[in-house]
Amino acid sequence: MPAPLTLPRLAWGDPSAGRYALLVHGLGSSGALMWRLGDALATAGWHATAVDLRGHGDAPRALDYSVEAYGADLAATRRDDGEPWDAVIGHSLGGAASTVAAASAPAWTRRIVLLDPAILVGGRDAKIVRKSQERAFADNRVELVQQEHPHWHPQDWELKVDAVHRASAWAVEQTSVQNTPWDVTAHAARLTVPTHVIASDPAVYSIFTGEVAESVLDANPLLTLSVVEGAGHSLHRDKPEETVRQLREALA
Repeated sequence: MPAPLTLPRLAWGDPSAGRYALLVHGLGSSGALMWRLGDALATAGWHATAVDLRGHGDAPRALDYSVEAYGADLAATRRDDGEPWDAVIGHSLGGAASTVAAASAPAWTRRIVLLDPAILVGGRDAKIVRKSQERAFADNRVELVQQEHPHWHPQDWELKVDAVHRASAWAVEQTSVQNTPWDVTAHAARLTVPTHVIASDPAVYSIFTGEVAESVLDANPLLTLSVVEGAGHSLHRDKPEETVRQLREALA
């Protein structure tokens, strides 16, 4: 795997809680935007740590933005005591990178929860992802985020603007360019820990649905699936209460 970078962290909950989760954001986002999940986990008695991925937030910049490089960084992101994470929760790109990390380092985590993960991205989905990122970087005003996502929490509006401001536009662009094809299905098939996918609603927009989802689930009996109805790709912002409920169920 590529040489790893050291990723910056922020955390919620008591460091001596006894249950430790790692939160991994998606493309063009930041660790801070995982706040709703971090707060919910802390309330449930967990210690939750979020990272900024390479090229995002306060993380180091690099030349390699392959999913394998993102995964190498995560595999090198360990608990302070060196023990496996009790759970790793990754959204979109973060879900793909977490899948690569867990497949390459089976002792890295005891459980995975993937939020609408970008396991296989091509064709229409690849174009949608790229256009969405181009639009965000072209006009990063909070008013536009509010108009596009009026149901989001005000802190999500603020943090989305902050995430785009602090991310490298070149890194985000290269993540699409360098991952053609974008395909970590072979890594998903090699996962050896219980893995639950919480997908968004295909009727709104989901990147993990249809034949892609069926083939990934069929290839590994350790993978299970639930869907947050009425939620788009950013399900933890669109429907946070239901996403948290399903997350708690998956971790129970």
